[in-house]
Amino acid sequence: MPVVPEEFHDLFEKATFAHLTTVLPNGNLHSIPVWIDYDADEDHLLVNSERGRRKTRNAAQNSTTSISMTDPDDPYRFLSVAGEIEAITAEGAREHIDGMARRYLDEAEYPYPIESERVLIRIRPAEVFIRE
Repeated sequence: MPVVPEEFHDLFEKATFAHLTTVLPNGNLHSIPVWIDYDADEDHLLVNSERGRRKTRNAAQNSTTSISMTDPDDPYRFLSVAGEIEAITAEGAREHIDGMARRYLDEAEYPYPIESERVLIRIRPAEVFIRE
């Protein structure tokens, strides 16, 4: 099973934006910039969203996905992951988005209104592509 190489874990410690691609109900692709995190113990990439958003609905209907990101300090260094969405869960999602707000916005808590329920989209890598 592929894992995110340790030399790329730093991308998940800084404000690295990623592009998440999901599959629309008609089979077309939907790509959107997202905040990204990594659970190294479980080897899952984590995307925090809200129930009802397009990416969350797509993820619930089709587990095929990919994520790509470039190092904000070196745009020629990248990590790309093709994988499967293993879970969409509310467990820990509210606390997680506050942690992401600290990294991306330098805010103690997520400052934007939550319209529904925060969820974590947990992605298991199937293929990992890198360029150092």
